[in-house]
Amino acid sequence: MAFNTIVETLPAMGRFSLRCKRENTVAMSKALGFELPSTISELVRSGNVTALKLGPDEWMLTCPMDERAKIKEPLAAVYADAVHSLTEVSSREVSIRVSGPEAEELLSTSCPRNLRELTVGCGVRTVFDSVQVILTREEQNQFRLDVWRSFVPHVMGLLSVATKEFECGL
Repeated sequence: MAFNTIVETLPAMGRFSLRCKRENTVAMSKALGFELPSTISELVRSGNVTALKLGPDEWMLTCPMDERAKIKEPLAAVYADAVHSLTEVSSREVSIRVSGPEAEELLSTSCPRNLRELTVGCGVRTVFDSVQVILTREEQNQFRLDVWRSFVPHVMGLLSVATKEFECGL
């Protein structure tokens, strides 16, 4: 059986770490034009903007690089009424997509999480080997790893070795 899983880095994207109190999420959702997810690991998409709830008061917002103002400007406009912390972290991380029929199995070589329990459209903070990552299941056989830039060579190296082992039938 051929190994048909693809590992690729994705183009740069706008990324923001958003922190706020629960009572401010209504105003922030209104400003963004979509409801922020309320359940940890829930991902909401509105056009080209996504919001992933990572913790009780934490979201990762992403968008194309040239659309970052769609996040920054509306949230800055409501700051006085809905105090929050919005930090742009676009240059901090790189996204790696793993897609294909063996994607889940390939990621399982270095991720201790039971990936079968991660449903499509959900994401979590986890580890890949010893590296903290945000792992999102985009489709049944497609995942995105958001990795701090300095750890990308390590993660890509592990994925490359695992891919070669699968190709050899190990």
